[in-house]
Amino acid sequence: MRACDSNGYVIKDLPQADSVNSKKSFFDPPVYLDDGSYYEYIAVYCDDLTIASRDPKAITNALEKDYKFKLKGTGPLKFLLGCDYFREGKSLRSAPRKYFEKMEVTYERLFGEKPPHKVSSPLTSGDNPELDTSNFLDEKDTKVYQSMIGAAQWVISLGRFDIAVHVMTLSSFRSKPRKGHLERIQRVYGYLSKMKHGTIRYRTELPDISDFIKQDWSNSAYAGTREEYPKNLPPARGRQVLMTTFVDANLMHDVLSGKSVTGVLHFFNKTPIDWFTKKQNTAETAAFGSENNAARAATNKSRLTN
Repeated sequence: MRACDSNGYVIKDLPQADSVNSKKSFFDPPVYLDDGSYYEYIAVYCDDLTIASRDPKAITNALEKDYKFKLKGTGPLKFLLGCDYFREGKSLRSAPRKYFEKMEVTYERLFGEKPPHKVSSPLTSGDNPELDTSNFLDEKDTKVYQSMIGAAQWVISLGRFDIAVHVMTLSSFRSKPRKGHLERIQRVYGYLSKMKHGTIRYRTELPDISDFIKQDWSNSAYAGTREEYPKNLPPARGRQVLMTTFVDANLMHDVLSGKSVTGVLHFFNKTPIDWFTKKQNTAETAAFGSENNAARAATNKSRLTN
């Protein structure tokens, strides 16, 4: 991450964040520099680089010519870590299309047929896999089940959070799955195969939260709350970004243990950027307790996301 001025030149002599912000309290918001400057980024995952810059070619040229790196696949982002990136009109979108194709090929190799296309949901309504009493799988089919769960988990990481709760539920049976559990993950694959064209669209405009702001929170549990900011935040540059979070809990998701499930979805402006689902550690007897646990998890996760 480095700062550039409005003409795209790197700002080399940056003052320390503390001296810029001069923050005396965690409640003081960070300084915003409305001078046309911005930050450019290089996201690194092992030996994969994703560059966000007005002139990414200059960065790749420097890496190749000045530092003698051998780069391949330079150019506009099209594929990264199993996910495809493409434009429809002016809109940037992402979807694990090639990864879906690989999953379908694997499915056909394992079961001798294509995934079922008659399903319209990952699991049937009101299904409780923990109540399944079908026969346990043998060692061979157990490895198949575990492999299918692993592939589905990576698809979730690539953006298909619509199957997150279902795969999370089925993954809890990985050590000793039953025949019915294998049939359920086959159904999830069928759903993905049918709904393979779902994408994430990157929308940078600010969401409308006017209704939320107009609410009178003075008599609620949130009265008097203030947002905390780290004291060493770098000054804010570029366009405004608003983070919003949607969170909910599914009471008594597991009817055997009585545990609920937390679901969290974070947005930067109008783009989903992070998602999280997990069975709660405690069994709550009312929706208030389970949703309070979910809200706490969402708050903690948002701090990590920031």
